[in-house]
Amino acid sequence: MQPEPRRPLGSRAANGRPPAAGEPKRTAPETPEVPGLLSRAEADRTADTIAAVQLPSGMIPRFDGGVADPWNHVEAAMALTVTGRRTEADAAFEWLARIQRPDGSWHQYYTAEGIDQDKLDANTIAYVAAGVWHHWLRFGDAGFLAEMWPVVQRALDFVLALQTPRGEILWARHADGTPWPFALLTGSSSISHSLRCGLAAAHQVGEERPSWELALARLVHTVRHCGHEAFAPKDRWAMDWYYPVLTGVLQGAEARARLASRRRIFVHEGEGVRCVSNQDWVTTAETCECAMAHLAVGDQSAALALFEWAQRLREPDGSYLTGRAFPTKVSYPDRECTTYSAAAVLLAADALAGTGAASGLFVDWGSLPAPLDLDPLEEPARD
Repeated sequence: MQPEPRRPLGSRAANGRPPAAGEPKRTAPETPEVPGLLSRAEADRTADTIAAVQLPSGMIPRFDGGVADPWNHVEAAMALTVTGRRTEADAAFEWLARIQRPDGSWHQYYTAEGIDQDKLDANTIAYVAAGVWHHWLRFGDAGFLAEMWPVVQRALDFVLALQTPRGEILWARHADGTPWPFALLTGSSSISHSLRCGLAAAHQVGEERPSWELALARLVHTVRHCGHEAFAPKDRWAMDWYYPVLTGVLQGAEARARLASRRRIFVHEGEGVRCVSNQDWVTTAETCECAMAHLAVGDQSAALALFEWAQRLREPDGSYLTGRAFPTKVSYPDRECTTYSAAAVLLAADALAGTGAASGLFVDWGSLPAPLDLDPLEEPARD
């Protein structure tokens, strides 16, 4: 796959015009800082490590020479957006728009040469909606949003075709269109957040999506109430623990109780969050995402502690190790630094700082359209 020439994406990039009437005015983005833990200069160096790996095509691989998947690619683009790197962020979204399949999907993994794994993963496909809405919040560019809206619409329509009658979203399709037979709690939780971002984008461009609203309501209801009936058992993975909170499916006392219920299993004090409960391995991304989940329930002290521990995985150039085993404190995979780990740090820093225009996307549940409440109705039909 040969890189195509970049073209400006969005109205400001295209012609430099000021915001039109009704568009929010944005000041120049300022890199976030967390006093005493991450300075703006340090955060900028981290963003530089992401930009340095980005290919001329706009694709952001996990590390130099590695694969890219749409979810982590979008996460990295959001980190570039947080730090004001508009050119690089736009190039990342241009790449996604350019390679989107006619059915709205993307393959699971790409290399610089082309497709690496051709599975169609619903969660990674849906995440473009979160990235596009995050970009809008940060820059307020109506032209960008208008150009990316068809991309978001096609992606979410593809994903919702995988929704079961009960409400969960099946994990993926094979490249021939055959759906996988099970759903994942983490993936369905993340998709619910992406759907809310998609609905926010729809409202902003003046369109209504009642079918999305109903699909979101059914999905949220299923995550809240159906548990192991609906989802493949992945209790060993930390993300299944905190993602229903991070994505706002569980809120208030219920969310706080969930975080408290398995903290001793997944949080290694002074080190971070285990990726899986039965391995002495903490990871940067899970630690920072879990920090945002705690911030969302108002536990800033726990969020700051987790973010502080994540800084112990920082490398001198500003990149972040994927993870580290303890008590030996050996990096695992060996010396691997990933763009998605760096991105998780920057998004958590923005959330903790609370000053950026997009800083509330993962921690302020009221900032997105609320799902319809199906609880008073009969439970959805079960398969």
